[in-house]
Amino acid sequence: MNWMVLESLAPVALLIGTGVVAGKLGWVKQAAVKGLTDLVFLLLTPALMFRTMAQVRVEQLDFTPVAAYFAAIGVLFVGIVGQQGFGRRAVVLALAGTYSNAVMIGTALVSLVFGPQGLVTLLTLISVHALVMLTLTTLVLEIAVQRDQGTAQGSARWSGLGLTVGRAVKSTVLHPVPLPILLGLAFAQTGLALPEVIDKPLALLAQAFAPLALLLVGVTLAFTQVGSHWHGALVLTGVKNLLHPLLVWLLCGLLGVQGLPATVMVLAAALPIGANVFLFAQRYGVAQDLVTASVAVSTASALFTLTAVLLLLS
Repeated sequence: MNWMVLESLAPVALLIGTGVVAGKLGWVKQAAVKGLTDLVFLLLTPALMFRTMAQVRVEQLDFTPVAAYFAAIGVLFVGIVGQQGFGRRAVVLALAGTYSNAVMIGTALVSLVFGPQGLVTLLTLISVHALVMLTLTTLVLEIAVQRDQGTAQGSARWSGLGLTVGRAVKSTVLHPVPLPILLGLAFAQTGLALPEVIDKPLALLAQAFAPLALLLVGVTLAFTQVGSHWHGALVLTGVKNLLHPLLVWLLCGLLGVQGLPATVMVLAAALPIGANVFLFAQRYGVAQDLVTASVAVSTASALFTLTAVLLLLS
């Protein structure tokens, strides 16, 4: 089993490494990264997720593993904010310690290692992952902003809090990740099968997702500068890549989640920091350099930490 784990992770490492080399040698220009990212997120990702969920009945879904996953996030998020002291920086760092790159790396890895059955479990998590985490983080950050500004200035912002949270909910639902999952699941309940003329192109697009997404991760790493934030980035990497999966593993045991669902949830927790965290750091003007460095270090370290986690779980 250990050899199977290493054999499954080898293509992941090679594809990311190839992306790094392509970026360093200038085969892929930095200006092209945004276009490639849009291609993956707006075309390949929806095709994979819709086609996968279009074959799943609602009664097959189990949200108990997802509950264990979010329980661990709650413990870790509150712990980081408590340790840092409530404020915008603490909330952004707490998001960095709990928000996984479940789409670009997680979907590719789980589909390669565990196939469709494992992918359904992961997509069940992904369907609510961004909606829950980004919406709640927006709410907590807005509260932190209002507290920092004081009652006089903050009172004007309270009236717009509902609008801000509403926009966050809308943007996370009408998004190329959760929307095709929900549409595919809705289609599956009709009992119909996708026509061959539609299913075949979707299958080809879905097959292109994993290699291109992993190459893009490598290219992005090639252009990311860590700078002087090594120490803080290593601490956040340890929290995200090691402590987070440990907590999920413990809570899966407490809630009786076993087998493949538990493995996929722990693996999802062991994934590196997702890029959305940088968007929050940028929007709220805190820890931008630290978050950028942490995403890079966490992603580079994930090849080793994911291997260790999978070997232990096996």
